Amino acid sequence: MKLNFWNVINVTVSRHPTKYLGEEYQRLVRENLNWEIKVLESASEPICIVNGKEVLMLCANNYLNLATHPKVVEATIEATRKYGAGAGSDRSISGNMIFHEELDRRLAKFKNAPASLTFQTGFMANEGLIPQLAGRGDLFVSDELNHGSIIDGVRLSRTDRAIFKHKDVEDLARVMEEAEKHDPPYNHIWILTDGVFSMDGDLAPLPEIARIGKEHGAGVYVDDAHGEGVLGEGGRGIVSHFHLRRDEVHVEMGTFSKAFGVIGGHITGGEDLRNFAYNKARTWLLSGAVPPGVAAACIAAIDVLEKEPQHVRRVWENRNYLLEALKDAGFDTGNTETPIIPVMCGKSKTARDLADFLWTKGIFVLPIFYPMVARDKARIRVQLCTKHTTEQLDRAIDAFEEGGRKLGII
Repeated sequence: MKLNFWNVINVTVSRHPTKYLGEEYQRLVRENLNWEIKVLESASEPICIVNGKEVLMLCANNYLNLATHPKVVEATIEATRKYGAGAGSDRSISGNMIFHEELDRRLAKFKNAPASLTFQTGFMANEGLIPQLAGRGDLFVSDELNHGSIIDGVRLSRTDRAIFKHKDVEDLARVMEEAEKHDPPYNHIWILTDGVFSMDGDLAPLPEIARIGKEHGAGVYVDDAHGEGVLGEGGRGIVSHFHLRRDEVHVEMGTFSKAFGVIGGHITGGEDLRNFAYNKARTWLLSGAVPPGVAAACIAAIDVLEKEPQHVRRVWENRNYLLEALKDAGFDTGNTETPIIPVMCGKSKTARDLADFLWTKGIFVLPIFYPMVARDKARIRVQLCTKHTTEQLDRAIDAFEEGGRKLGII
């Protein structure tokens, strides 16, 4: 059929091009898979105001409470007053300010690495760099439970892809051995893994992954978003935690939006990595630089981690206290090894019902369900912070026990 202007208008109207959006949303509601977004009306602290209600916060990434640390807040204010609210451009053009360069240097020093490069977000670091690391004739090998930003980064590339079973180094070795037989041989192979898996709180077996990577001449890329500030010497992350060398883990990616308490992403490794990334990663090249106040706040957060190690110790004390109590109460807490504690519920409706019950008790948690986790693996994801008191944790334990018995979880 030959289409003229009027034909196009009629086709567009008759098909209702956005109707399916509402239909899909209603399906999510029916299946208890929709997000119900609440509004934080105060600072992110253990006790805060959400939807007009005072609650105990147990679902923030603000592990060390640096988002409200006086030194971090003051650094934001001072830099903003002096340098303005925005950088005015991309870092690649005219927005590369002294705070950005200083942050790159300070982060590399903190990580005991030759170089670092900061991005606007952690998601943008993965989505910008990963597609540039490899192309046609190359291979990405990824843990099956990797973060969505890694998955999207791989999808944006033109590489072959292979998946290995979660944390299964024998399966990884099998995949790598098969890759060796590829004809023609792959030019480059990269192994991609989360450091801390954000939905389960478990750690990647990074030493074994690094060993297999070395045996096969593959690059190793680790997303340590939830490990920084929590793992390693003084919160220096998973590479430090496992005492690995920089020639064993080639890219350590991270974020300032969790334990550092601010916003922004970054990569750490060699000088060649930094030079490659800022010339190739489109998310870095084509996005506005973070405001000077944000960069200054990130530098201040590094200062705090270097000078106040008690924050890291305290978050682990809180984590151990709550984890043992939940286990003693009969909850399945999965295989967590970090301050992320999954409380397994099974069905998405059960997780939602438990979260709703806890809300009535003044406890703010969120249900996590498909597609963020597998079907019938829904859970409440509890995240601890430095400032939680024992009394607050006891209150949470009592509420979890009451809700768990009521819903038949324990």
